[in-house]
Amino acid sequence: MIPTFQFEQHHWDREVSLVAGVDEAGRGPLAGPVVAAAVILSPALFPDGLRDSKKLTARRRGQLLELLTQQARIGVGEASVEEIDSLNILRASHLAMCRAIAALPERPGYVLIDGNMIPRDLALPATPIVKGDGLSLSIAAASIVAKTRRDAIMWDLAQQYPGYGWETNQGYPTMCHKTALRNLGVTPHHRRSFKPVHNML
Repeated sequence: MIPTFQFEQHHWDREVSLVAGVDEAGRGPLAGPVVAAAVILSPALFPDGLRDSKKLTARRRGQLLELLTQQARIGVGEASVEEIDSLNILRASHLAMCRAIAALPERPGYVLIDGNMIPRDLALPATPIVKGDGLSLSIAAASIVAKTRRDAIMWDLAQQYPGYGWETNQGYPTMCHKTALRNLGVTPHHRRSFKPVHNML
């Protein structure tokens, strides 16, 4: 599946010039924040090869992020571990999405959200698109930005908390991470509301 401008074109045809794609990274991990990105692409200038971030190598994501930084309007938002634990991961993901949209240099006229729900606090017209990162170029771009930014955060945290393998597992519940949790204990960056961490406490 190759993403296109099909969804964006529908709004461009109605003279909505700024359409933002929004996606998040980090809903499943046991540690670290959830990071969202909002990206507004120009149909006249955008990087070739935009795909769902999970289908790209880390090197290719880095190359595309560099091009997107030059060619697109980007906003990034986070929700902290504390917010994830107090709100729940879905609400925290939506909070990060709203922060990413608010961080855009220009307010979009329409928003395309990856998933099946629109954040309830979003005060802009929007459409949720299931598997949107494989269908919409704007959401694919947002997935690349969110994933790359979150991976960088987890790499930094891995230097502060060695042994958990966050530089390679990004906080996901891999065998290596779960073994480290048992042997090294829970850090301040672990999500206490997530079952494997909660059970240890």
